[in-house]
Amino acid sequence: MRLKDIYEKAVEIGIKNDPRGVEFVKKELERKRKEFEKLPDSKKEFFDIESLNNPYGDTRILFGKGDEEIKRLFTGIDVDTGELMLAKNLNADLVVSHHPRGIGLLNLYEVMKVQEEINHIWGVPINIVEKLMGKRASEVERSVHASNAYRAVDSAKLLNLPFMCCHTAADNCVTTFLTNLIEKEKPEYIKDLMDLLLTVPEYKEAEKMGFGLKMYAGNKESKAGKIVVDMTGGAEGAKEMMKRLSDAGVGTILGMHFSEEHRKEAEKNYINLLVASHMASDSIGMNIILDEIEKSGVEIIPFSGLIRVRRY
Repeated sequence: MRLKDIYEKAVEIGIKNDPRGVEFVKKELERKRKEFEKLPDSKKEFFDIESLNNPYGDTRILFGKGDEEIKRLFTGIDVDTGELMLAKNLNADLVVSHHPRGIGLLNLYEVMKVQEEINHIWGVPINIVEKLMGKRASEVERSVHASNAYRAVDSAKLLNLPFMCCHTAADNCVTTFLTNLIEKEKPEYIKDLMDLLLTVPEYKEAEKMGFGLKMYAGNKESKAGKIVVDMTGGAEGAKEMMKRLSDAGVGTILGMHFSEEHRKEAEKNYINLLVASHMASDSIGMNIILDEIEKSGVEIIPFSGLIRVRRY
């Protein structure tokens, strides 16, 4: 496969698994195209053209022309200069980081719009979601704006090593995977949910390695109530959303990580928080995409925290 083929396949799978639905994503892309067409020529130079076909600003080719032939792909959850140098030394053709770097990191706040529609689907009025998430997205934008976002990308250029990141496209996959699993099995108690998750190979391996399932709020002997999977949309949402989700009838949130502020708000509003391992959850999403790439003949070499499990 060429670099461009791998990138487009990741985006395609991300859209297919988008919890908002494929038709919603198509409408968003059309809205973006109309926005671009209305811009004066002086502004079009600075418009992110890639966003007309890829709705996930944190999934991008960071270095590479796109026509490079890829036979050996190294992929990890976090990739910086050290990982790039290791991959280069081991004759990688491409390195894929799950967590975004470069323009992907700077675009992180934009993909938080995914969370707006998801929270609306969960029962929170969209006007409330937009106000709370808009404030939180601004916080994330300011945070990443000051970061040295291109440090790893600059290293990839010096090493002449193609480099891309695949974030929300992969997070959509784990979100849909777990949502479907929970809807099928319908766990009644938190402990039932935990037992169900431990049937997933990535979570089973994480449990053995010491970073498995962990209750952040609530008790595993409690009834789960309405369970929602909160694993996509860039960064953590607004902590104030906990009250709104509780009002909407949510009993348990299954996520990758929660801040201390989010934990306190969940306890205050009687919501159970279950962390299903950050690295293992990211690995599930990446594995769903990597399977399709591997089936096309590309050798996949995991490193930097990625637990590789095949599902074909």
